[in-house]
Amino acid sequence: MASSILFHPVLRFHSKTGRHRRSREAWLRVNPVKFLFLCFLAVLFADTGMGFASHSEDLQLYRHYFLRRFPAIHLEEFANGAYAIDRKSRDNWLAIEEFPSYSPLIDEGGIMWHTPFANGLDYADCFNGNPAQKKHHPHWDNEKGQVITLPLAINNCRKANGEPPLPYGRGPITRLLAYMAYESRGQITDVEIPEDQPGALAAYAKGKAFYFRRRGQLNFACANCHMESAGQHLRTETISPSIGQTTHWPAYRSQWGESGTLHRRFAICNELIRARPFDLQSEQYRNLEYFLTHMSNGIPYNGPSSRK
Repeated sequence: MASSILFHPVLRFHSKTGRHRRSREAWLRVNPVKFLFLCFLAVLFADTGMGFASHSEDLQLYRHYFLRRFPAIHLEEFANGAYAIDRKSRDNWLAIEEFPSYSPLIDEGGIMWHTPFANGLDYADCFNGNPAQKKHHPHWDNEKGQVITLPLAINNCRKANGEPPLPYGRGPITRLLAYMAYESRGQITDVEIPEDQPGALAAYAKGKAFYFRRRGQLNFACANCHMESAGQHLRTETISPSIGQTTHWPAYRSQWGESGTLHRRFAICNELIRARPFDLQSEQYRNLEYFLTHMSNGIPYNGPSSRK
């Protein structure tokens, strides 16, 4: 159903004039980016959340779309978001990265990592003694029946050791995440979607459906901004491509004046399109992260980071 809806502006017979509308090839010459975007959506999206392609085919289509749209940018460069596209902003960003505002958070997060809980154990006991955990998250936990993100794993660790959970959007959890992200720098995104686990496939499909479904009073989908309009300007901002968007968190954003998590950004995006946000680390946002991170496979982790 999705493919017929998306392609009928190109292929449908015009009943009033008795002529066929412009062919795909002619339309491609007029607007190749828009054509590729619609081709991608036709294959990838259906209202049920289950597209026509497998997740591996999704990844190939997704990469092809962005690499064709931005042919001068290598895959690994998409870890830098809008700064991979906007060279002027990139120069300013590189200057900020020489003395980044998140540096103290890394040190504070390291202290948190090594500070024992009241029971004498610490985070290392939950994460095999290794803070470089980005490459392992998010992942599908078949026993729990849910996607496990790194912030969720941190609070699961705390609760298992009799400690209260940390708020997910800002504050202490961003310090620990900053330290763990820093230790994970250079790891390559490689999120697997187990073919033999229906729950994992369903979570991936739900995350994909969330990404392409319009919502809010402005009737926008994530894809409208971060695929269709990627690289364009919204006031003074360059809209970042969604490929690579999960690699650099937590991020210190100048407009926040502090560091925040990926799910905090998800919620703000929902608010900007006048949609009711979900709870941070809700099933909806974790499934969305699962989909988006899989779509960034092959791109190195480079968090924490600075953003405007």
